[in-house]
Amino acid sequence: MSALESTAPVVLATRDLSVSYCGIQAVKQLSIELRAGELVSLIGANGAGKTTTLKAICGLLAPTAGHVDYLGEAVSGQGPWRLVERGLVMVPEGRGIFTRMSIDENLRMGAYLRRDKQAIEEDMAAVYGRFPRLKERFRQLAGTLSGGEQQMVAMGRALLARPKVLLLDEPSMGLSPIMVETIFEVVRDVSKQGVTVLLVEQNAQRALEMADRAYVMDSGEMVLAGPARRCRTSTST
Repeated sequence: MSALESTAPVVLATRDLSVSYCGIQAVKQLSIELRAGELVSLIGANGAGKTTTLKAICGLLAPTAGHVDYLGEAVSGQGPWRLVERGLVMVPEGRGIFTRMSIDENLRMGAYLRRDKQAIEEDMAAVYGRFPRLKERFRQLAGTLSGGEQQMVAMGRALLARPKVLLLDEPSMGLSPIMVETIFEVVRDVSKQGVTVLLVEQNAQRALEMADRAYVMDSGEMVLAGPARRCRTSTST
């Protein structure tokens, strides 16, 4: 990211965010921020609190302390659907597709809050252009797809919501190397189009190669933050 871009406004931030499960603190006073147009990686070992952080940001979990700011407003406690309507969209770990619905039906669920029918059809065409395999099988039940194809559906569904900020939770998990390349290429392309991206990814090397900046979490706390190059050097052992 250039020096000019680094002056872009902060569109998403957590301020001393803490989240607990059954009395166990999973995230501890976490403060991160994303500026408009950035691709930021959030990395760390299993159990570090990365997924919990994303769920708290998008309204699926309530913080026990601190808050989330989106577009200059504290949004903790708002329903996830309200945040989706405002452009804060997540692709969850495990994809979360509707297995008994077709590919086409799954994709259209991403636009369920929209009323601009012509623009929806244009966006559907764009998603099918990104993922020709889905277009070939648009009537096929999503539950019969491979893991990589299901990830395509999950990504496409999120894009139908026209995100301003896109949260991605382990998009490459369980995918073949070829499919990983396909998914990461879409992430890069979406970022280049101006969508702000927060990427949680266990493949730390790939995540850092793509990112403008990175945060490293350990045991619910942020232990390192900075340019991806710095974080890559500090975490390679």
